[in-house]
Amino acid sequence: MTDEHTSIEAASEIDLTMIEAAATRIAPHIITTPLMESPILNDYLGFRLLIKPENLQHTGSFKLRGASNAIWSLNDDVKRVFAYSSGNHAQGVAKAAKSRNLEATILMPEDSPRVKILGTRAFGGKVLTYNRYNEDREEIGERMAAETGAVLIRPYEDTRIISGQGTVGLEIVAQCATLGVTPDHLVCCCGGGGLIAGVSTVLRAKMPSTQIWAAEPAGYDDTVRSLDSGKREHADTSQYSICDAIVTPQPGEMTFAINQKTLAGGFAIDDSLTLQSIAVAFHHLKLAVEPGGAVALAAVLDRRLPSDATCVVAVISGGNVDTDIFERALAVAPLL
Repeated sequence: MTDEHTSIEAASEIDLTMIEAAATRIAPHIITTPLMESPILNDYLGFRLLIKPENLQHTGSFKLRGASNAIWSLNDDVKRVFAYSSGNHAQGVAKAAKSRNLEATILMPEDSPRVKILGTRAFGGKVLTYNRYNEDREEIGERMAAETGAVLIRPYEDTRIISGQGTVGLEIVAQCATLGVTPDHLVCCCGGGGLIAGVSTVLRAKMPSTQIWAAEPAGYDDTVRSLDSGKREHADTSQYSICDAIVTPQPGEMTFAINQKTLAGGFAIDDSLTLQSIAVAFHHLKLAVEPGGAVALAAVLDRRLPSDATCVVAVISGGNVDTDIFERALAVAPLL
């Protein structure tokens, strides 16, 4: 089911003005995250690496931005919302709904990290679970939202969501201007593609020389393969990845329509490298990062970018990591 915010035609309407309006709307509900860097990482890489740590956001993820924009765009007669999410969108919707005194029900995979389920409940969301490997969350979400009279807040196929996520790009542009730098490259994680679609829309308008790259888990590199083929490819969802936040089965229709025009390409990241990158973020940036949030950093650390890079931005998208994964990361052989 589509509406004015979720049709493929609506994707073409997302522009800098819409994202700037989202920034104004959500300003009371989010924090501006900094750009960080480590002299040790810069020396190791041979270029300047700037980190955008969205794991420092109120809910531990950039997802609060899009959720807040969607929730605060709703009409005053809306009383309840419904969302499906692996966990970060869930927490964003729950917190944003609470800020507007709305009832929020969230459908989450039964194997979601415990920290994300508990976080969603702590922000006031009611959690229902499903099996991500043999059930269709979109079908369940459409049906249950209709049955309960709730407004469905999709995780990425929505202009309000993409515009809210694009505010990360606005902050990056402003912060780079303060530093007096224009990055050669920006790397961002990609699941359904909402974050990188919003960020790339801003950078195409403000920093057109910066090349933008997607980072995805190995086996779930459907956006990378879609960019190569020119059509939306599917991932084999029977595979396991520790990157629960970004193991979507296929790029979004709306998001791919944007990303096909704005991205230079992308990289598939093995779980072993992701674990090493979580450890690097902890030791050298003092950040707790979840696997899906670490893949952009991993691509940079693995020297996947063109060799002429002099200044690179990597977006760390989230920090909602369960303790067992974090312990595994700190136990692996160090990358540096």
